[in-house]
Amino acid sequence: MSELDISKADVLERGMDSDTTQFTQSYEVASESLEYGENGETIVNFPNAAKYNGLYKKYGQIKAAINTLALYVCGKGYDTETTYQNIMDYWKGWGEDTSHAIFWNMQVESLKQGDSFAEIVRETDYEGNERIINLKPIAAERMRIVLGPEGTIIRYEIKKKGKVTHKFDPKDIFHICNDRVGDEQRGTSVIECCEWAINAIEEARRDYRILLHRNVVPVRIIEIDNDDTIKRNAFKTEYKDAIRKGEVLLIPKGTVEIKDTKIQIQDPIAWIQSLENYLYIAGIPRVIASPDDLSEGSSKIGYLLFEPIYSYRQTLLEADIWNQLQIRLTFHRPPSLMDSLKSNEAKNTSQTGMQPKEATATMERE
Repeated sequence: MSELDISKADVLERGMDSDTTQFTQSYEVASESLEYGENGETIVNFPNAAKYNGLYKKYGQIKAAINTLALYVCGKGYDTETTYQNIMDYWKGWGEDTSHAIFWNMQVESLKQGDSFAEIVRETDYEGNERIINLKPIAAERMRIVLGPEGTIIRYEIKKKGKVTHKFDPKDIFHICNDRVGDEQRGTSVIECCEWAINAIEEARRDYRILLHRNVVPVRIIEIDNDDTIKRNAFKTEYKDAIRKGEVLLIPKGTVEIKDTKIQIQDPIAWIQSLENYLYIAGIPRVIASPDDLSEGSSKIGYLLFEPIYSYRQTLLEADIWNQLQIRLTFHRPPSLMDSLKSNEAKNTSQTGMQPKEATATMERE
């Protein structure tokens, strides 16, 4: 029998990185300071815009959550005066948009990137009066904000390949800022606080896929009574082909011993669901974006708690439109469950939870 050298052992297939240092590192929350300017102009860029675009397009959970919130804000349309409506009916955005699509787009972008922008296109009529003839959305990754020494916006700039190609006066850009706090010069992306959970969900799904595959083709440790590299590689090729084709591999007796490794499969569903719940805490209840496996009662309460969230965003968007575009409009509210909950409470005399007097607020417009 030849002398075997363990250093010459081969791996048939490497499914995962064996680096385990990530599991031994201590956890520490990174500090983050608010942006500020000192002297002269302060340039505010959006360096994570491309990354957030990728996460939004790749992961259905975050895309559904963001799209759904924007849908609740803008999806039912709006009421406005005939004069304003006649103006907005001609808005085409990039050529195929409508005013409804533009407002929805800007809500999505503000949630995804923290800020959303659109160029305000005006024209002057024969009487010398200006009117807005279009809003053209501009991606945050191409936009940057310039602030003066006093910390207020003095202009916007569009950059291409690192060079500024257009400069805009503040009155020529419609700008929505999401969850701006303190004296920050940019909004906050909802993806920023959910990024870890999104990656963990994808990691768990990929790991589980590997485990299920190992049920069909288990990882095997093969002891070969031969230290010849050429013969060992030839056996490895024959063995892999036999597994792939589902054939029987015939070998001389006593030359090979195959041992299966036992893999204990743990159901990852609970872990994935906990991560998804964490993701939806960002502002959109699970009942709105992913209503599976929820009772009627919890669904109603989740929807009820969601009403102030989207109604507040409607109020903010209406104010932005009036302040920056001088157009007064009112977005329609989705149906409220408040009246239904009150009726159910009154019929259920044994109810010990929320009573009608505890839910007197209404989402109806005044």
